[in-house]
Amino acid sequence: MHAHDDRDQFIPPRPPGRGRAIALAVLAHLVLVGALTWGVAWKRDSDQPAVVAELWSAVPQQAAPRAEEPPAPPLPPTPPPPAPTPPKAVEPPPKPQPDPREAEIALEREKRLEKEKREREAKQEQERQQKRLKEQQRLEQEKKDKQAKEKAALEKAERDKMERDKEQKRLAEEKRKNEAQEKASAKAAEERRLQNLRRMQGLANATGGANASGTALRDSGPSGSYGGKVAAKVKPNIVYPDAVADNLRAVVEVQAAPDGTITRTRLKESSGNKAWDDAVLRALQKTETLPRDVDGRVPATLEIGFRPRD
Repeated sequence: MHAHDDRDQFIPPRPPGRGRAIALAVLAHLVLVGALTWGVAWKRDSDQPAVVAELWSAVPQQAAPRAEEPPAPPLPPTPPPPAPTPPKAVEPPPKPQPDPREAEIALEREKRLEKEKREREAKQEQERQQKRLKEQQRLEQEKKDKQAKEKAALEKAERDKMERDKEQKRLAEEKRKNEAQEKASAKAAEERRLQNLRRMQGLANATGGANASGTALRDSGPSGSYGGKVAAKVKPNIVYPDAVADNLRAVVEVQAAPDGTITRTRLKESSGNKAWDDAVLRALQKTETLPRDVDGRVPATLEIGFRPRD
C-alpha cells in the first residue's frame, strides 16, 4: 500500500477538462462516421437507373407526390467518456534471499576486524610497556648518575681533606725538621766552639817535639780524600735533566751530626744556575747521611763544591 502511494506521488497530475475533451473527440468521430455512411448510401441510390412510365387514362388523375428523401438517421448517443483506468498496484519486489557466501564474507570480515583490533590493542599495550620501561631505565640511569656524582664529590672531598692533612703533616714535619736542624746546628756550633777551644788549648800546651800528643792535627779538618767520598755519595742523587752549557760550580755548606746525619744545608756560593743549585740541595737532602772520614769521624761542618761535569 505504501509502495502504491509512493508511486502515485511520482505520476504527473491530470490536466483539467480531460474528460470533456475525450467526449468531444468521440462525438466528432461519430459525426464523421455518420456522414460517411450517409454519403455512401446516397450515391448508391442515385446510381440505379430511373424507370419512367406514362399512363393514359380517360379520367384525369392527379400526379403522385414527389418522393421525399428519407430523413438522416439520428446520431447515436455520445457514449460517456471511459473511466480512467486505475493504475495497477505494483507489487513489491520479492525480498532477496540472503546469500550464504555473503554471510561467510561478513563473518570473515568481522573476524578480520576483530583480529586487527586485538593486534592494534596488543601493539599499543606493547608500546606503553616499552615507554614505561624506557622511563624506568631513564630514572634508574639518572639515579645512578646522581649517586656516581655524589660518590665522586665525596671521594674528591676526602682526597682534598687527605691532601690538606698531608700538607699540614708535611709542613709540621718540615717545621719539626727545621727546628731539629736549628737545634742540631746550635749544638754543632757549640761543639765546634768547644773543639776550637780544645784545639787552641792543645796548641798552647804542645811542646812541638816529635812525640807531641796535642789534638791540633786531629781537629784541623777532614782529610784530603773526604771531599771526593762525599761527592761520590751525593752525585748519584742529583737529578738534573737539562744540559748545562758551562761547568758551573755550586758551593754548599753542610752541617752534620756526629753520626753523619745531615742536619742542615745552605747554599753558600751559587753557580748562577738556579736549577743546578736546587738539584744539588735536593740531592743532599736525599742523601741524608755523610760518610765517615778515614779517622772514623764525620766533620760537623764542611763546604762541598759540585760541578755538572765532575
